[in-house]
Amino acid sequence: QVQLVESGGGSVEAGGSLTLSCVASGYIERNYCMGWFRQASGKEREGVAAISTGSSTIYTDSVKGRFTISKDSAKNTVYLQMNSLKPEDTAMYYCALGSFCWTPTRDANDYSYWGQGTQVTVSS
Repeated sequence: QVQLVESGGGSVEAGGSLTLSCVASGYIERNYCMGWFRQASGKEREGVAAISTGSSTIYTDSVKGRFTISKDSAKNTVYLQMNSLKPEDTAMYYCALGSFCWTPTRDANDYSYWGQGTQVTVSS
């Protein structure tokens, strides 16, 4: 069983920055991907960014150039650095882990473990 705990959410003005963190604990397979997803009120969940064991990354188009996903494997921690935030980035952000993963994916079906979420609110 894997547990994921997110932190770092909050409220910022447009143009501001936030860094989300997600710590994984428990039994983690050697090859895994970690991803960040978000769900805004009344909208479907969206895969924002993901990173593989080999540190390959993938982003949704709307955050390219603004968000950076990274990880510290020794700490089983993944980060999402979010710059130039926009009101449309407002959502609950979730961390997820997918085992036996070699290529980063933004498909939620590829992830088995999820955190409880952290709220990000961007005001205009």
